[in-house]
Amino acid sequence: MTSNNPLVSIIIPLYNAESYISESIESVLSQTYQNIELLVINDGSTDNSFRIAKEYESDKVIIIDQQNKGASAARNLGLQLSKGEFVKFFDADDLMNPEMIESQVKIAIKNPDSIISGKWGRFYKSDINSFQLCREECWRNLNSITWLKLSWKNALPMTQPGIFLLSRKVIEKAGYWDERLSLNDDMEFFTKNILAAKKVFFCDNAILYYRSGLGNLALSSLKTPKGIHSNFLSIQLSVSYFLSVTNDAESLRLAANIWQGFVYEAYFIDKKLANAAEKTIKLLHGSDYKLPSGKVLRFLSLVLGWKLAKRIHLIFRQH
Repeated sequence: MTSNNPLVSIIIPLYNAESYISESIESVLSQTYQNIELLVINDGSTDNSFRIAKEYESDKVIIIDQQNKGASAARNLGLQLSKGEFVKFFDADDLMNPEMIESQVKIAIKNPDSIISGKWGRFYKSDINSFQLCREECWRNLNSITWLKLSWKNALPMTQPGIFLLSRKVIEKAGYWDERLSLNDDMEFFTKNILAAKKVFFCDNAILYYRSGLGNLALSSLKTPKGIHSNFLSIQLSVSYFLSVTNDAESLRLAANIWQGFVYEAYFIDKKLANAAEKTIKLLHGSDYKLPSGKVLRFLSLVLGWKLAKRIHLIFRQH
């Protein structure tokens, strides 16, 4: 039975975010909803992140130090140690509006078997005035399959952890974070959790401020062989979850488009995985996803084919 004032656990994996972690923690502690616990799991930071986080330690704020095992392992540890009926995973460089938790909890109390989403937008580096909402078609109350279909529509699903408030019992049903994954670990986690939920409810008054423009500091910019392998496995798992519950023509096309986006990203880093993805696309009856690039590259792609066009583009970027 859900109480009218349930405990919410907010879990932050922390790795080398000394410039941002104070803002992130303050963003949590400034929430209008106060029945919260904050667990910050320092994942072997080599800068001053852990020392800064320790300054906030209190009855409400638990700071844990572990050897570097990755964000997924840090989140799982936080989940195991936390006590909240509802859980929000939050990144060490992001911010949330003061009413986010309170607004999402009000909906979650009435719908404990569902996931509560919210708005999100980007701001660049430390300039909050650069913030702009990134509106999506899935910003409404939807059943799980329809939510995923709309989220995957442009082959760029956004499942940044801080957007969502999750019921612990949904997580226990769906499964924890896959610790094999680094890049794109959130896609796998939220695909299986959204499918395990009864519904996804949209909260209009919940806003995630997603810090962008961090260059090589951002995990999503690390297009290394390890990152590409993680992305491949995450997509492979996510697509398998999705197609196990819906395999109509639209679903097959959406899955193929997700794979095509991977091919564009991975082709010049790991051709073996890119070729494996292309074989999967054929099995899914093909993709209609367009190269996500500027006008010049799109034009070159029409004339030369996207692989040669992208190679030329990469050469020019290096000079």
